[in-house]
Amino acid sequence: MFKNTWKKVAAVALGAAMVSALVVAGCAKSDEPAATDTNTNQEPVVEALPYEGVELQIFAANSLSAAMPEVQALFTEKTGCTFADTQFLSSGDLNAQLEGGAYADVLISASKGKMDAAEEGGLINADTRVNMFVNDLVIVTAEGNNDITEVTLEDVASGDYTVAVGDSSVPAGNYANQSLSTVGLWAEADGKVGSEAKGTDGEYTGALAGDGMVLLASKVGDVCSYAQTGDADLAFVYSSDVYRFGGVKVVCVVPADTHKNIVYPAALTSQCANTEAAQAFVDFCMTDPDALAIWQSYGFELA
Repeated sequence: MFKNTWKKVAAVALGAAMVSALVVAGCAKSDEPAATDTNTNQEPVVEALPYEGVELQIFAANSLSAAMPEVQALFTEKTGCTFADTQFLSSGDLNAQLEGGAYADVLISASKGKMDAAEEGGLINADTRVNMFVNDLVIVTAEGNNDITEVTLEDVASGDYTVAVGDSSVPAGNYANQSLSTVGLWAEADGKVGSEAKGTDGEYTGALAGDGMVLLASKVGDVCSYAQTGDADLAFVYSSDVYRFGGVKVVCVVPADTHKNIVYPAALTSQCANTEAAQAFVDFCMTDPDALAIWQSYGFELA
């Protein structure tokens, strides 16, 4: 009797043990991560670039017209931001456009004085103003002109050369007049010369006072063209213009102490509707290594 009872007890215990083992095994199995289907056709997730869908309008000095599109293309590639048709004009004309109601997010001038005027007129956000680049003023002649290899400001005063200069709306022309005043070829009413002069309100004197001695142009590109074609023996332009236009050679680097410092100030306009992207673009121009390489290849240096 006891023998049969013990057999029953043993059988029940064995069955219970088997059930417990199955439950434990089942729980252990459920804790394992579910197998993934390696054959799914899901597309990889691509994060949106930070300024996709944003379009900026840039107003920039004429002398930036060769380098700027390359830098903008780089910014688009890295951020998704695009650009409307960038306006490249003389710094004075850029101000006039803004005064007339034209829209821009960023203003980049080739003149501290013109940016001062924009600030005084409430055209820019003064808190965002920064000096971006510096440049050199040079005298050039036609690349194939073997009769002129090197000149000085004093040589210009000899009267042996016709000269092309930007008009009062062109900063390069203002700097040229300041330098010419140091050798008696430009006179302002208040008598100031060199870096103290404005280079905008005055007249040519001395050897340049004669008819046909000075050819004025409203764009620095046209000034350079006068030298390229030989219509003028010499032309006052930026060093960056030599890279931009070609066809000319530098025969003089104008002494920096004869004119105001050549800087390119930038600022967000007072009407800018895309402040974050606009500020990011200005910062990008001054800090991104690839952008800096582009600027430098066209003769610009960081301020």
